[in-house]
Amino acid sequence: MDAYGKHKMRVPEKLIILGATGFGLGRIPVAPGTFGTLAAIPLIWLMTWMNPGLVAFFLVSLILLSVYVADKAEIIMGEKDPGSIVIDEIAGFCVTMTLVPLSWLTIILGFIAFRCFDILKPVPVKYFENKFSGGAGIVLDDIMAGVLAALVLKFLYILGLF
Repeated sequence: MDAYGKHKMRVPEKLIILGATGFGLGRIPVAPGTFGTLAAIPLIWLMTWMNPGLVAFFLVSLILLSVYVADKAEIIMGEKDPGSIVIDEIAGFCVTMTLVPLSWLTIILGFIAFRCFDILKPVPVKYFENKFSGGAGIVLDDIMAGVLAALVLKFLYILGLF
């Protein structure tokens, strides 16, 4: 406890919060999920340098890490699914961008598709949000939104629209 009676965070807790909030982007007062999604762009560019097997390993690792970090951050913050946790959007947007060649156009289209599915929460997304709690509840609905957005992008790509 500090002089004001508040819990003083240790370094591991600070690192959890830093990762969970997308290096602070989730603390932006307006549309934190939208800004948090942008934190995925460097990871998406990094994925272009990986072979497909490594991309799969990276995504699975990112999803598992996101569940762990979101779960711990929720406990540290003392809130259920705080809006400032955006590591779920980061993982979900990385999933979105896996099925099409990467360009600024696909990033913009993927961003729009992902945010629409994440905000509107159609049935499969809503199911994951309601079915799970803790870190899994925070992350898995965004992974499903990412899968749906990836399928939309792939469909547009197959149609030759980009």
